[in-house]
Amino acid sequence: MKNSILALLAVAAIVACKKNETTAVDQSADSSAMVAPADSTMNVNDSATVTDAGTANSLSDQDKKFADAAAKGGMMEVMMGELAASNGNNTAVKALGSMMVKDHGKANDELKKWASAAGYTLPAGLDAEKQKEYDDLKAKKGAEFDRAYTDLMVKDHQKDIAEFKKQANEGTEASLKSFASKTLPTLEHHLMESEKAKSAVK
Repeated sequence: MKNSILALLAVAAIVACKKNETTAVDQSADSSAMVAPADSTMNVNDSATVTDAGTANSLSDQDKKFADAAAKGGMMEVMMGELAASNGNNTAVKALGSMMVKDHGKANDELKKWASAAGYTLPAGLDAEKQKEYDDLKAKKGAEFDRAYTDLMVKDHQKDIAEFKKQANEGTEASLKSFASKTLPTLEHHLMESEKAKSAVK
C-alpha cells in the first residue's frame, strides 16, 4: 500500500514538472507577451524595484529640491540643537536646542522613511554653506553663542516655513506634500519659541 502511494506521488510530481516545463515553453514561444511562471518569486522583487525607481524618476524638480533642502536643514537643526543644549548660556537657549533635536530628529526619520519608500537618495551630510554656519556657531561661547544661535533659528525657520508651504502647495509627490503640510505647525511653533528665546538673550 505504501509503495503504491509513493508511486502515485512520484507520477504526480513528474506530471506537474512536465506541465510547468510545457507552460514555460508555450509562454516563451509567444514573443509578443512573455510571462514568467506564476510561482516565480524573482519577478515580484524585480517589479518592486522598477516601481521604486519609477517613483524616484517621476519626482518633480520641486520635490527633489525640497527633499534635499529638508534633509540638509534637518541635519543642521539637530547638530546646532545639540550644541545649544550643551553650550547654551541661557536656559531658554538650552531648552530651544533640546526641542530642535527632538522635533527635527523625528522629522528627519519621517523624511528618511519617505525616501526609502520612494527609492530616492537623500544627502548624507551638510553642504559647504550649512557646514560653515555650524562651524561658526561652534566657535562662539556664552552670551555671544546664545545671540547667534537664536538669531540663526529665527531666520532659518522663517525660510523653512516658506519652503514647506511651497512644497505643500506646489509639490507633485503626494506623500512628500503631506509630510510638508504635517510638519508646518511644528516649524511655526519653533519660530515662535526661537523669537521668544532671541528676546530673552538680547
